[in-house]
Amino acid sequence: MKSNTRSIILALLAAGGLTATTIASAAGESSSTYQRELAVCGHNQQDRAACIREAGAARQAAARGGLTSAPDYRANALSRCSLQPPTERSACEARVLGSMGDTRAMVDGSVMGGGVIRESVTTTLVPVVPAPPPEPMPMPMRPMR
Repeated sequence: MKSNTRSIILALLAAGGLTATTIASAAGESSSTYQRELAVCGHNQQDRAACIREAGAARQAAARGGLTSAPDYRANALSRCSLQPPTERSACEARVLGSMGDTRAMVDGSVMGGGVIRESVTTTLVPVVPAPPPEPMPMPMRPMR
């Protein structure tokens, strides 16, 4: 019985130590992320005080497990393209994915600069319809005598 109790106590202590190590590791990661975010404050176009507040809020959310990985913006944009009419869908996808087929896509600007402008230009060849042959010129009429 003593040996069983001793084994259970040792197992609980080991599990507690593992949990403490995991928590400390997560806290260390959170702290280093927080330090990196603070280092950016003052070197971007955001107000320094607001940047520090947001870094602190992100640190608290991470400690609660409220932060997840970054969303897949590309998949999100492509899903919005599926809402377009079929005639516009390929141009929308070209703007998201870049140039493809006979569509050339360009991106200008930045989020920090106020916005990203996406433009696509599609080259469409229109079949040439031959012009009808000219009508024969009527013969000038001669005056009657």
